[in-house]
Amino acid sequence: MNWLSKLLEKNTDHKLRNHGAIASTAENQASRAISEIVTPPLAATRQSLTLAQLRKFAPLRDLDDASLAALPHLVLSYAKDAVIFALGQQTDSVFYLLAGQLAMQPDSENSYQIAADSSLANLPLNSGKRCGATATALTDVRILEIPIELNRLWADKSQESADCVELIDIQLPAPINGSRFFNSFAQAYRENKLRLPSLPDVALKLKDAIQKDIGIHGAVEIIQLDPPIVAKLIQVANSPLYATETQINNCHDAVVRIGLNATRNLVMGISMKQLFSCTDPALMKGMQTLWKNSLYVSSLSFVLAQECSRINPEDALLGGLIADIGAIPLLHFAEQFPDGGPSFQELQTALPYLRGPVGALVLHTLGFPEQLGNIPHHSENWLYDSGPELTMTDIVILAKLHSYFGSGNARDLPYINSIPAYSKLISGKLNPDFSLMVLQKAQARVNAAMQLLF
Repeated sequence: MNWLSKLLEKNTDHKLRNHGAIASTAENQASRAISEIVTPPLAATRQSLTLAQLRKFAPLRDLDDASLAALPHLVLSYAKDAVIFALGQQTDSVFYLLAGQLAMQPDSENSYQIAADSSLANLPLNSGKRCGATATALTDVRILEIPIELNRLWADKSQESADCVELIDIQLPAPINGSRFFNSFAQAYRENKLRLPSLPDVALKLKDAIQKDIGIHGAVEIIQLDPPIVAKLIQVANSPLYATETQINNCHDAVVRIGLNATRNLVMGISMKQLFSCTDPALMKGMQTLWKNSLYVSSLSFVLAQECSRINPEDALLGGLIADIGAIPLLHFAEQFPDGGPSFQELQTALPYLRGPVGALVLHTLGFPEQLGNIPHHSENWLYDSGPELTMTDIVILAKLHSYFGSGNARDLPYINSIPAYSKLISGKLNPDFSLMVLQKAQARVNAAMQLLF
């Protein structure tokens, strides 16, 4: 019997009798209150959907047939006004809407609705072990329930792809699979013939030296070999990001104020700007757009790490900056392609399929640690669950999601309270309104970071 089947077999009988009740191990009164709110289903049917029906939902659609066929599930029926799950409820399941309409009330004044015929119904209603909203039936509804171990199954599949630096092939989506340019790019990737960017010597020497526990004096000796970087570090140290009343004017004091690890990350970030460059004027505009977007995601990562987690903000700054580094070889390839390559807009369309494998290859070539090397793969994998603790990858995922707020791309994005990264934010931050609060509070910091690194 499959391990997921064993899990469901162990829990199904209890769920059929008292579905939605929160497991009690001398838990608190809030848990008991939540269990009283949740409505038992009118009916629960085991293993009733075909593979084709299950493939409607993400990330089920990306699992192989054997894994999907072995994945146990329940179809639950509820009447109008039933509460499917409640805000803050601990759960061992992932829920999807099969039929009907739901009202979702997160921990804010703004509620939203999901209808079964909408694109958002193809995404999970919840993903983490803590429900980020209360789901109430506006009509009779049917709900698909999958064990939460689906998150681990999907994470393992995603990580297998991320760990494979040299892939046999790049899976091109149908719209570009017939393109001579993109097929040529995939072939160059397979044959390791892509033009990969390289960092300045100062950045590489500093990265290697700090890994060997070099002191501040040794770091300053390396950094002083590049006067433009020295000037930028002094500017950063005197900026609103770090400034006190005392102005500094030398590299040593700048490194002391910023800190050794933060200096390393800032030098890497400053150096990375040089990578976003090409000679073709149209593609250069595209490079500048990518750089600005990378800076924005980097700044958001810094702010989110500082305000909502225990992740080092300076580490998060660099993590956000390299999320789309896989675009650089793509634009360089377009610049060199005979008879002209696709437009920047066409390249952007392909980027979601290429940023992961190509970005991982670039970071591997540059010697970045594995912790950062996986970020291009997962930065827009909204349903990726990195484990029980909040990680750098989670911060970048949240930053990426925030970067699309207010844009045309936001229409088909999952609600923030439904993704695994959200459920792991530190206590007191599980509120969709925290996005606006954090960004308003830290807008000066975001602007300063954008200006200093641009």
